Amino acid sequence: MFIQDIPSGQLLYSMLYGGAAMAALIAFVYLLLRRGNAFAPDVTPPLAMRRWAAAFFAVACLGHFWWLLLYFRSNDINSVGGMVVSLLDCVGLLTTIAGTLFAMLQDRKRPVWPVVVAILLYAVLLALNLVFPDRRFYDIAIACILLFYVLFIIYMVFAVRQYRQWLRDNYADLEHKEVRQSYMLIVVVSLLLILFYMWDTRYMAISFIVQAIEIPFFGFLLWRVETLQQLDGTPVEATEEAPAEQEDDDASPSDAPSGIGQLLELHCEEAQLYLQHDLSLSQLSQAIGTNHYYLSQYFTQQGLTYNAYINGLRIRHFVNLYNEAVANQRSFTAQQLASESGFRSYSTFSTAFKQRMGQTVTAWMRGQGQ
Repeated sequence: MFIQDIPSGQLLYSMLYGGAAMAALIAFVYLLLRRGNAFAPDVTPPLAMRRWAAAFFAVACLGHFWWLLLYFRSNDINSVGGMVVSLLDCVGLLTTIAGTLFAMLQDRKRPVWPVVVAILLYAVLLALNLVFPDRRFYDIAIACILLFYVLFIIYMVFAVRQYRQWLRDNYADLEHKEVRQSYMLIVVVSLLLILFYMWDTRYMAISFIVQAIEIPFFGFLLWRVETLQQLDGTPVEATEEAPAEQEDDDASPSDAPSGIGQLLELHCEEAQLYLQHDLSLSQLSQAIGTNHYYLSQYFTQQGLTYNAYINGLRIRHFVNLYNEAVANQRSFTAQQLASESGFRSYSTFSTAFKQRMGQTVTAWMRGQGQ
């Protein structure tokens, strides 16, 4: 058969299918072999996330190969081969994407084994369907895996919210550390899998949708992996109780932070340490001569987050710079003053300013007569 004899729809689908497989293969080889970061040379992403993502791309590429073999052999998804391929695809994709998403959340280590255990029921039902051919087993298996998707999404919503709170308790600059994109990853992956398993992919329209979504999804995932900065903060579990070396001290955790306010005033506020970009709670605790736990306890007692404390100092510095520039009739921009006040990103400054001052920077400056 010559290429001109192939229907145009089938030819286009073959190009999309091959393109998705090639994109996954290229991403896998890149993450596996490249030491540097081609997307953001100044960013060092978490190694665990890189490895999990490489494994996901490898499984995605192999999945395309497995389904292609099935197509040429029988093209029957309900055959023994179809069940085996479906199981391999489901276990591999769900495990590796869960590992990737968990590795993005750097506040704690989240085990992947519960995901594998949850998939075992799906595997058992597929095995029963092979031994005792009954469509009901297959339908129950699909229902179970869809239920797992829903539960996984709910878990990730709470995990991401918990992670965002951890960021606010430990970091002042969040522009390179937010993981709102994780929601997009979950939605896209769920959409792909739901489309794949709820409808028969022999329908060309569904197959086109699946393959068309895969390619940009692979690109987005690779970009997210390479642009998420490795954090050096203390995991949240380490802040849940006092450090072991402090247990024998006479001071209790509630008494320990009593002198931290003076230390902060001396070593952070007067020394203007808050102007340092990417200043973390751990770095600040070392600078003032205390530990991460007691400093975190101090902010909790004050009804503050670390993020609010540092950015409050930076905004106060911005206001002082603004007043000096106006008094000296010196030309300036809000972006310039925000950078001089310790903010790496103007968007982060704008958000922090509005939260602190109750209005936008532009509205505030207009009210000052600028």
